[in-house]
Amino acid sequence: MPDLPTPQDAAEAALFSECWDAVLSYADLCTAGSTAATELATEAFALGMREARDAEAAVRGAGRRPARLPRIPLLLTAVRTTAAEWETQGLGHRLDPDLRLWLNSDKAARYTGPPLQRPIALRGLRDLQAADAELLWLAEVEALPLPVVARRLGLDPATVGEELAQVRGLFRDRSHRNHLDMPMDAQCRSYARLLDAVTRSTSGEAPADLSRHLARCQQCAEAAACLRLQGGGLPAALAGGVIGWGGLAYLERRRRAAEVRLGAGRPLALESGPPNPAAHKAKVARNGLLVAAVLVSLLALAVSMMPGDDMKKNGAAGPGTTAEGQPVVANPTSSAAATSRAPRSTQPSSATPTGNPSESTEATNSDPEPQGTSSAGAEEPEPGESAAPACRYKYSLVNQWPDGFQAEVTVTTVEALDDWRVTWSFKDGQKVTQMWDANFTQSGSKVTATAAAYNKAVAADGSLSLGFLASWQGKNAPAYDFSLNGQECAKS
Repeated sequence: MPDLPTPQDAAEAALFSECWDAVLSYADLCTAGSTAATELATEAFALGMREARDAEAAVRGAGRRPARLPRIPLLLTAVRTTAAEWETQGLGHRLDPDLRLWLNSDKAARYTGPPLQRPIALRGLRDLQAADAELLWLAEVEALPLPVVARRLGLDPATVGEELAQVRGLFRDRSHRNHLDMPMDAQCRSYARLLDAVTRSTSGEAPADLSRHLARCQQCAEAAACLRLQGGGLPAALAGGVIGWGGLAYLERRRRAAEVRLGAGRPLALESGPPNPAAHKAKVARNGLLVAAVLVSLLALAVSMMPGDDMKKNGAAGPGTTAEGQPVVANPTSSAAATSRAPRSTQPSSATPTGNPSESTEATNSDPEPQGTSSAGAEEPEPGESAAPACRYKYSLVNQWPDGFQAEVTVTTVEALDDWRVTWSFKDGQKVTQMWDANFTQSGSKVTATAAAYNKAVAADGSLSLGFLASWQGKNAPAYDFSLNGQECAKS
């Protein structure tokens, strides 16, 4: 495995840092374990940087810019190329099984075949100027806010939005031209002008015959995704067309990574500012335990001062008692003690069983030994145990189609974690096919997701998230029976 290349200057060192996270994220999608992911990312990074430097040297020598991808998508395609080399070298067992199937299919051959038959998004991005292509990729695929993109590319934050709109228009024009240049049959060519007009419309409604054609023709559907700038489909068109396998999962990962970097996904306990609701709940629970302990102590003291068997046998009613031996509520403190004692009087003690509820309190008062045992609270769970689960989960269905769906799982943990394992079950035979931000195995209806190399640590009162694609038939009921590291989680 080659070492990472040495940065040539400070600017390239900063670029390495920005690109490495993206490369490792995609390599983790492509492999079956964290160790293999790191090795694939390192090898692909070295290959991609070598290709980028050779291309820059060729530009300086020839005096003109050849068509090439921006730095990050160039490195991501190097991951795909390196994975294909692993497959041919007998290292395919270290790759994701679905990726291996894809690498040996006609879909993968499109990315290395004749240029005119390659995906339209890939050709359109290569045709843009370097700065325009970088702007489009960082804003659409890496999901960085425009002020961050402007700072990274040295643009004016006040005008970067207008520049992005212009670049989108340029990308659309390049994609339209590349679509017309592709070898296509007479039916596809007859729909080309209509497709251009429909995708320029803000309504986005296509005639029925064009809609049926797009459902059957892959290259026209790809062209429609690149030509339609409204509706938010451009990021998926770019990621799928440039990266290929796993483009949608990579897109989701980068969105989450951008949220974490900007603080939207950072655990609240790590941030300063307004009080943390989760921390406030924990504080209330601790205070509740202290109050309960004080009440139990007062109850024990009250019981120890109550009259025993001798006074009851003599039939004498001591101060503060009725003729039947029941305590009289003389002050608020005694009322609180009686209130806290009331639930226990409805549960017969194992030492003094009785079927008469009216005799329960008398039996408890006449026997000092059960009173002491009961007041210590040994027979009841600690206050707050059932009301404070170790974790909570949220299961969200993001998208669904006739035979598949995309979902997200977010788990909030009370305690800090050095590693994590989340399990859940399906009711309707759903099968997970791909997962990001975690590694997974499935046995029957039970799915086990384990932390990736980069997200094992979770702060107290923090959250971990993962997403996945799965298949379904008939019904698609939400997942259930969630647990974190073996502890049952409550639903948020």
